[in-house]
Amino acid sequence: MSEITDFDALREAMAENSEQPEGPARNTRAEELLTAAEKLNIPLAVIEALGHQLKVYNYSSEKGKMFVPFARLLRMWDERPEDFDEYETHSLHWVFKWVSSGMLDQPHIPLASIEKWLGEMEHRYRLAGHSERAVRSAEHSVAAHVGDVARAERAYAAWLAADRDAMADCHACELHGQGWWQAEQGRDAEALELWRPVLEGEYTCAHEPHTALASCLVPLVRLGRLDEARACHLRGFRLVRAMESMRGAYADHVEFCALTGNEARGLELLAERPAYFTDDGQPRSRLDFMSVVALLMDRLTVLGLGDRQVPGPAGREWTARELAAHAREEALALAARFDERNGTAHVSERARARMAQQPLVERLPLGVRSVRPAPPPAPAAPAVPATGQPDLPALLAEARRLSDHLRPNAVEAWAAAAGAAEGVELDPRDRAEMADHEAMALGPEGAGLFERAAALYAEAGDPGEALAARARGAYVRALAGDVDGAAVAVTGLYDEALALYAADGTGIRQTASVVMSRARILTRRAHGGEGDGVVLAEAEVAVREVLALVDGRTGQDVRLAARVAEAQAMLGELAGLAGDLETAAELFARGAAAFVAAGLPWFAVEYEARLASLAHHLGDVAGAERALRAALEHGGAQLEAPGRAQLHLQLAEVVGGRGDAVEAAEHALEAAHWADEAGESATLGAWARQQLGGFLLRQGRWAEAAEVLEAALPDLTAETHGDGAVVQTQWWLGDCLSELGEHRAAAERRLQAAEIARHWPEQHDHATLAHLAGESLGQAGLAAEADQAYARAGDLWRSLGNTYGLIRSLRARAWLALRAEDGLDEARGLMAEAVRECETAREAAPDEESRQQLVAELGHTHGQFGDLLTRSAVEDAEDASVRDLFEEALTQVVQAVDVFTSLGDGALHSRTGAELAAGRLEADLGRPADAVARARAVLAAYEGYDGAVTGDGNGEAEAVRARRAEAEQLLHLLTERPH
Repeated sequence: MSEITDFDALREAMAENSEQPEGPARNTRAEELLTAAEKLNIPLAVIEALGHQLKVYNYSSEKGKMFVPFARLLRMWDERPEDFDEYETHSLHWVFKWVSSGMLDQPHIPLASIEKWLGEMEHRYRLAGHSERAVRSAEHSVAAHVGDVARAERAYAAWLAADRDAMADCHACELHGQGWWQAEQGRDAEALELWRPVLEGEYTCAHEPHTALASCLVPLVRLGRLDEARACHLRGFRLVRAMESMRGAYADHVEFCALTGNEARGLELLAERPAYFTDDGQPRSRLDFMSVVALLMDRLTVLGLGDRQVPGPAGREWTARELAAHAREEALALAARFDERNGTAHVSERARARMAQQPLVERLPLGVRSVRPAPPPAPAAPAVPATGQPDLPALLAEARRLSDHLRPNAVEAWAAAAGAAEGVELDPRDRAEMADHEAMALGPEGAGLFERAAALYAEAGDPGEALAARARGAYVRALAGDVDGAAVAVTGLYDEALALYAADGTGIRQTASVVMSRARILTRRAHGGEGDGVVLAEAEVAVREVLALVDGRTGQDVRLAARVAEAQAMLGELAGLAGDLETAAELFARGAAAFVAAGLPWFAVEYEARLASLAHHLGDVAGAERALRAALEHGGAQLEAPGRAQLHLQLAEVVGGRGDAVEAAEHALEAAHWADEAGESATLGAWARQQLGGFLLRQGRWAEAAEVLEAALPDLTAETHGDGAVVQTQWWLGDCLSELGEHRAAAERRLQAAEIARHWPEQHDHATLAHLAGESLGQAGLAAEADQAYARAGDLWRSLGNTYGLIRSLRARAWLALRAEDGLDEARGLMAEAVRECETAREAAPDEESRQQLVAELGHTHGQFGDLLTRSAVEDAEDASVRDLFEEALTQVVQAVDVFTSLGDGALHSRTGAELAAGRLEADLGRPADAVARARAVLAAYEGYDGAVTGDGNGEAEAVRARRAEAEQLLHLLTERPH
């Protein structure tokens, strides 16, 4: 670190330090710079160094340190105000506000001292001729802090009534403070209206919209504006994440997570900022932070996770329950210190109320990976009447009702009945049904239990149901992989059932069950038959036997209606295997509709999902969308998380494909949420987040998209998702970061994507990414690295035969070269090469349309060449040198005019723009008549455009207005000034 030997070096060092991240390192450097300033023996140097130190303290966790430099500044002002220049005089009065609010944050400073300071501030502002607006704002802060609502309301009204002047806080900060008070008084809608210009970016500053985005979260949720709350959390947390001084805003984001079912994300936030648990430079923000820590830990404890290990103060391990107690104790102790200072109980009451909040919504999906850390729900206890014993007859009746009507949870109901029946003597029928349903719950592992159920049905005198149970056992055998063995077994059962039914020994329901099991097994065999026509035909005959037996004879029997519906869908399955996709789609639709008509919509979901896939394959996008929406609707609460995630993701793709990025994002968000719930965060969830990020990007919601894409990237792998998905995600993220002004990070993402794409056979994406990386590196001020990226892109564009990309990379390199000292010759050479490449490509154009496009590109290149030469002129250079550059530039711009003229009316705006550039150069070269002629030529070119603007409507009209205004301005300048 070089020694500070003069005032300029000191100022440069302070400017560099101001750009460093907030924190102790920056504060320490400010202290070193003050020491260096004192050695210069220049009063203003010390004043500026003290102001710098005060500023970095204020924007850090060590706010309590700012009182010492301020006291010294104030003493210097009182002793020798002439040592302060205009800027430092303004700064001294400005930071009165920081010190006033900073005193409120420190409970060891007596309230009487704060009130005295408020009076001092008012007196000094009056002497300096400033409005009392800032003073009344400070008074409002004091009154609100101690809980004096009447005084706070009076000060608030006086604050708004006073004139805004140079001492008033910026618009963004004022609106945040005003909105905070409205929310504090329960007026959420009014608060959000005040914050709206800040949230929309109309007013900004160093800490806004950061704090407004944090403050608005809970009010938005309370008002039910959940989409806005989600967006503000994703945008806002991205802003406060790296800013050490914003512990209070950070706490608002943790609170939001605790109140919206995002406890896991709340824990992630705590883990990112371990120092926030102990930093004591600003006690009031520590009180806010510890209050929401207690709130979050209480939520985890309520969820049954009190013993879970959580992030906490360094030095030991913490469980949620332990940290809840610690955080509450710390928060209340801090609140008590403030209340003792203030002489009220307001701060403690506010802290207790904050810690006691209950969730505002059960769960608000955020799109980023965050699974609620809840234990599996306990199984439902059997119904227990007043006697204290389970009511077994009632449990059996309910289980039988659910299974007879194919209602969800029938298997669970039978399990509850079986649990209540332990040690109770039951008749064989009851035991048979219990075993039967237990076997159903076990799937392929239930074959043995189906045999036991069959034996019990036989013992109970129901041979038909015994055969049906054995047939179900054969089907699960097929599910386990033994399809041929299952087919053999079910054939004998099928023959027995038909014989029994013909002899009136069983009913249609039991017979249909056996026939359906056989159809299922044969259909399963058809899946493995690789299109064997005999196997397919046999399966189709078996399915049609179900319809022949049942169709038209269902009556009110839901089970029989379900057989008809399933048989229709199975025929669709077989048609698909045979390659008749149109018939398959029709039959799937028929089967799904039959399930819905039978009052069993949840059974339709599987076939509606298949129908959607078929429709999409057949190019019927609208049909696919209808089927997916129907599946989600019919699945309802019965749809399990993995299926729900899949359906939402497919619907997102379909809806996004027809251009509705807003609804597509909603479905991708739901898909990500349900994938997380299903434990598939790293697979299906990553896909959903990647899609969600893309849809948010299409809406221009850059910060939200970036947060979601960054959350998706760690889970996206070439092995699972394909390297194309990884590249696309990096590409999108680079676009977002570029829009957010984070150019160095954008370049990193684009280069990472380019490194993967460089191994692909087709190199267009590689070239594009290298070009984009060059843009980002250039905007980040990394000229050498940017030139390398553009050169790489140029080589790729050349190898691909893409003249446009090559020309643009050369022009970009030329502009970069101009930034370097003595870089004009290299810049001129690169721009000349771009002209040559364009001329060569124009001559070799394969058709007239291509030639016209290359001619236009040539015109733009000449125009940029001229602009580059003009801008290369150094103000203090010799007049002759500047004149030579302007002459060279004029030659290029005139060539641009000629090129665009050759293109006719299609290039009118480009031609007139070049004409005006030439006119400005001619004026600078002392040729006013030529410049006037060009300005008049531009006006003449637009004479026919009055009231009859063509082209793209408003854009075209705006271009015409702009060109006319430029021409009139140039004409006025040249005709009014003396020659």
